[in-house]
Amino acid sequence: MSKYDDASWHYGSDFPEELPIKNGATHTGMFLNWCINNDFISEEFKEDHEEEIQSLKRRKITGAEFIMDFMDGKFSEYDLNDTGNAFAEDYYKDDTDFGNRFSSFADDYVNLFDTKAEENDYEYETFYHIEDTYENYDLMKQVIDYRFEEWKEYKGLV
Repeated sequence: MSKYDDASWHYGSDFPEELPIKNGATHTGMFLNWCINNDFISEEFKEDHEEEIQSLKRRKITGAEFIMDFMDGKFSEYDLNDTGNAFAEDYYKDDTDFGNRFSSFADDYVNLFDTKAEENDYEYETFYHIEDTYENYDLMKQVIDYRFEEWKEYKGLV
């Protein structure tokens, strides 16, 4: 199994003690939320999480809450369908040809929220201090939508 991310990778030594461990999944949750809302999840994932998916789509829970509460903090290839995996392999993973040419998810995430913070005259202490909110998800969603269109062109799918 190829794991894209695991919250436990993040709440180790450099994770701020004052934050809940859920903050280690905020970024992953935003990507998963986008995948769910664009139907890039596997059939097995849909069957296993039918009620939770509806809660996420109704914005009763966030992507990070979904990952921590129903996926044991782990996000893997088994969660996505073929298109979702192809996009995640090129965009979510670090140091890929697509990421180097355009941008990776992590770079987009940091750049977006650093810019937002600067515009509001503050800065995030760490990557993990970015709030797990639907306001932030809606900002990140626009970036992922844009990257997905670039990715389709990159792959010759349009």
